[in-house]
Amino acid sequence: MTRIICFDLETTGFEYAKGDRIIEIGAVELIDGKITDKTFHAYVNPDGKIIPQQSYMVHKLSNEFLSDKPKFADVAQKLLDFIGDSMIVAHNGFDFDFPFVNHELDRLGLPTIPRERQIDSIVVARHKVFGPKTYTLDSLAAWFGISTTARADAHGALIDAEILAKVYLELDAAAATESIADVIEKQRAAFLATPKIGANFPRRTFAPTDAEIEAHKEWVKKKIKGSLWEVEG
Repeated sequence: MTRIICFDLETTGFEYAKGDRIIEIGAVELIDGKITDKTFHAYVNPDGKIIPQQSYMVHKLSNEFLSDKPKFADVAQKLLDFIGDSMIVAHNGFDFDFPFVNHELDRLGLPTIPRERQIDSIVVARHKVFGPKTYTLDSLAAWFGISTTARADAHGALIDAEILAKVYLELDAAAATESIADVIEKQRAAFLATPKIGANFPRRTFAPTDAEIEAHKEWVKKKIKGSLWEVEG
């Protein structure tokens, strides 16, 4: 049995080292390439960190709404229990989700998510999909025909984790795309394999008939005035 967890975070901002906090966690379970009904979801009290307006406009989570929600210390072990020893997928995870959640876990003295169990779906997409203008979760969802309408007008960690799970399954099933260098080399090889005039272009191995010669002369007289052939003739 292969178990994978796709997860997403909403936060007060991007700078965990400067005090930004996790305010929502969503995780979805995959078993043997299928999404199960097991999920993890928690809203998290930012413990005094004020949510700036620009962040609020993304997820629509306010300090007032989160005021009675548990703090990260209250949900961290539950999250780790849900994840277990499974591989974990996050979109842009290497740059954001994994270091952010590991920072929060480390503050509590809890085990962090090791690098060998982290999967960044952006990295996977760049090796398997050649075509989208960008590799955002929305762009990849659109590329694979996955609906994002459940999100309505705001991001949500669980909704985005569910979208990510669907995208990841598509990526997992896709064959690895060729690099641009490989594509160019194949095109070059195909070009070189095509017969060229003056090189290995196919040539007649038999002489033209008298009728073909006369037809050629008549064509030259009509189409090319003062041709080399006429002068030589």
